[in-house]
Amino acid sequence: MAYIQFFDTTLRDGEQTPGVNFNQQEKIQIAKQLETYGIDVIEAGFPIASDGDFHSVKEIASVIKNATVCGLARSVERDIDRAYEALRDAANAQVHVFLATSDVHMKHKLKMSRAEVLQSISHHVAHARKLFPIVQFSPEDATRTDPAFLVQAVQAAIDAGATVINIPDTVGFTNPTEFGALFRYLRENIPRFDEVIFSTHCHDDLGMSVANALSAIENGARRVEGTINGIGERAGNTALEEVAVALHIRNDYYKSESGIILNQTKKTSDLISRLSGMPVPRNKAIIGGNAYAHESGIHQDGVLKEPTTYEIITPALVGVEKNSLPLGKLSGRHAFVTRMEELGYTLTDEEKNDAFKRFKHLADVKKDVTEDDLHALILGQSSEQAVELNHLQVQYVTGGVQGAIIRIHTEDGTVLEDAATGAGSIEAIYNTINRLLEQDVTLTDYRIQAITAGHDAQAEVHVVVQDNQGETYHGIGIDNDVLTASAKSYLHASAKASASKQQPTNEEVPVK
Repeated sequence: MAYIQFFDTTLRDGEQTPGVNFNQQEKIQIAKQLETYGIDVIEAGFPIASDGDFHSVKEIASVIKNATVCGLARSVERDIDRAYEALRDAANAQVHVFLATSDVHMKHKLKMSRAEVLQSISHHVAHARKLFPIVQFSPEDATRTDPAFLVQAVQAAIDAGATVINIPDTVGFTNPTEFGALFRYLRENIPRFDEVIFSTHCHDDLGMSVANALSAIENGARRVEGTINGIGERAGNTALEEVAVALHIRNDYYKSESGIILNQTKKTSDLISRLSGMPVPRNKAIIGGNAYAHESGIHQDGVLKEPTTYEIITPALVGVEKNSLPLGKLSGRHAFVTRMEELGYTLTDEEKNDAFKRFKHLADVKKDVTEDDLHALILGQSSEQAVELNHLQVQYVTGGVQGAIIRIHTEDGTVLEDAATGAGSIEAIYNTINRLLEQDVTLTDYRIQAITAGHDAQAEVHVVVQDNQGETYHGIGIDNDVLTASAKSYLHASAKASASKQQPTNEEVPVK
């Protein structure tokens, strides 16, 4: 059996999804879950891009003990040095250096000749190898690169000390037949092919990223890069959960294994979906809401007689299981803390006390608190502590107008209270928050869903706001009251917008 490494770039390429903005606490939470999921390498960010990215990578490197933590760097010495500063305390560190090799990129973006590109690769990979035991090099836009020159670029990187070579389909251009042939070509023309690990990083512009990744594995790749739920630039990246389950279900064909803990799939997917604000389509493979649903009478009859007639994946395999131990208002702190630990949450004493208080409040209004409710209890707690909702009152005003009175606490302990009106209750709430925070943002998306079934289900509200520079920010709010959840989500997004203005990007950097 060949062992296939899984390299997750949800925190880097995934965060490049328009409207997706993870803060440091969310990134740490995601990184811990990725480690639990069995990811081999976590690309934690692009340290040179901003102070915020640098500190997030540094903090993740300090808490992750089993997975390798990776930082992205251009073929620029200060990028590589900055990545080293962020990762120097990591238990296992790696740097990911990239430089474009296609003619269109070299001519129009880099304005470099082939000779200059080869020299840059050799110099910067060698520099990186002085600092890191593992150096991954990516020839950006490899699938549109002249194959003979691609061999030269890869060979230069290997000769300079690269231990991993990643072949990215940067714009989602290739198809499985071509991509498999490219890996065979590299294997035939690079003498040291088997001495390093070849990896694949595919985008989904033509809907073939997972198929391309699997084709690469068939033809010698021993690492696959992607994101959870396939989020990322444009149409997204390879959905790692799909590759992991495909390798497991079709083990007879691929004859490969990985370290992915498959029953953590649904939990990992749900975390990314909530924090990114990107819902999983119901027909999404592996973790979509309809993935294990059967509408046809013939299918239903077959599954009832023998599940394997129409199910090649059992729901339990990927962690789609019913909660067997619901908690209620009579449950004590010990039972609650134990259950949260079973669900994979590591909380400080202060966080346990705070979470238990919120659990008891929820249990007072819900008969049974389900596993989904418990996840939401943690995920719905705004990780931006700059602003906290303290009081909300909504009332009807004559003429069909609604009014809202809101009190908030800011990070420095200031209490702010104001009121405003709107054509509806949500508009009144958001107008009031805008007045309180003295902000000028536009609501571009509002989405509400129930976390569980029943009349007492918690409401999960997602909003996206846009500032006057055109930047978008996602917020999430969870509460048993829809209006309160709506207010929390808007405050969450507003806090991100405010934090972004306080942490300007150090320099504009191109992304792979």
